Amino acid sequence: MDFAPTKLIVERRIVEVNGKPASVFGIRQSDGNAGLSLNPSQRFRVELENKTSEPTIVHWHGQTPPPDQDGVVDTGYVPLISSSTSQDYDFNPRSGTHWMHSHHGLQEQRLMAAPLIVHTEADRHMNAQEVVVMLHDFSFRDPAEILAQLTGRIAPVRSGAAAGHDMDMAGHAMPMESGAAMDLNDIDYDAYLANEHTLEDPLVVQTERGGRVRLRLINGATTTAFWIDLGILQGTLIAVDGDPVRPITARRFPIAEAQRLDILIPLPKERRAFPVLAQREGNHQRTGIILASPGATIAKISSVADVPAPPIDLSLEQRLVAVNPLPRHRVGMFHHIALTGSMRPYVWSIEDRTWINHKPLPVRKGERVVLEMTNHSGMAHPMHLHGHHFQVIAINGIRINGAMRDTVLVPARGSVTIAFDANNPGRWLLHCHNLFHMATGMMTEIVYDNA
Repeated sequence: MDFAPTKLIVERRIVEVNGKPASVFGIRQSDGNAGLSLNPSQRFRVELENKTSEPTIVHWHGQTPPPDQDGVVDTGYVPLISSSTSQDYDFNPRSGTHWMHSHHGLQEQRLMAAPLIVHTEADRHMNAQEVVVMLHDFSFRDPAEILAQLTGRIAPVRSGAAAGHDMDMAGHAMPMESGAAMDLNDIDYDAYLANEHTLEDPLVVQTERGGRVRLRLINGATTTAFWIDLGILQGTLIAVDGDPVRPITARRFPIAEAQRLDILIPLPKERRAFPVLAQREGNHQRTGIILASPGATIAKISSVADVPAPPIDLSLEQRLVAVNPLPRHRVGMFHHIALTGSMRPYVWSIEDRTWINHKPLPVRKGERVVLEMTNHSGMAHPMHLHGHHFQVIAINGIRINGAMRDTVLVPARGSVTIAFDANNPGRWLLHCHNLFHMATGMMTEIVYDNA
């Protein structure tokens, strides 16, 4: 079936966060719905109209289109979309839970992001209520001011330092097994949002007693990783980054920046409310939504937990197994890269090179590529590869038959090895999805042509 193009509008708007208005961006359809939800077999046919007063570009995170449809300008295929102009996109989408966000400057921090859900025929027969939740970290401050503080152009407000180690802006330095300190949470935010709500006024989703919920979780936060806590409920993880995994049942799940989790949750038959919370790693702050059956009493939930959450780790990653792994293939190309940088000076890089003087990683069309990423820094980095989905095949040198993903967390002082097939020729960004790490230079590119 052929569908008419969908218009997506990038615009400015006012939202209220904890009773205070804020000017932010948004990506919505003409009917006001945020983002995009596609039916099975529906092409991604979109007219993106820029109604802001500044240029922008939107990246379709998780999709694998031709490079000139990827929604980035850094690789040289397309220019920015000027104010009051439009850009057309048309490609065959990849199914799953994905999202869209600005890939220009620091606009993403001002909520220029929205869900992108591509359904399958199997989704229609799952017999589960679909609930899409996008997480954000939010500040009333101008992102440029935040970056200036991080880089020292404006004196930061610091809350102290751990013995022998500088604290980050959020005042957290966590010990590691090696004895070195691990930095967490570059920034103290004013609020943490779930579908643009805080726990002061949470989103309440009406559910059926004894029914099932398919929770599609998207971490759209720019610098924050979370622990997802289902409380008394148990959920079964069925997909990560839009790719199916062998089911894993638990009550708590880690989610790094830009990652997605699909969790199937059976609900009890009693009339009650069930909080689904997302707590910031290394801290007390949290956000979330409420799943509530008709007539349930909604209790007040504090946005500050009693105890801080630990740093997120790769304990879940080690257990994930792809339902559709890469086929067996001889490795044709191997690259090793070091993730480098520090909080002081606040510069993040790859092989001690920032984007402005990066060294591209060459690959050849049709080859299996293996990329080992070793983190030499004291901070974890969620690494995202454009235009491809990869399989996680080793963690800290230990082989696994891991998940297919587009974003993987590389822990401080650790390593993660991924494999992908070079089947989408072009220039493709590889970068940390902590927005301020990318902004200061932690980005390079994979490059190959049709030859």
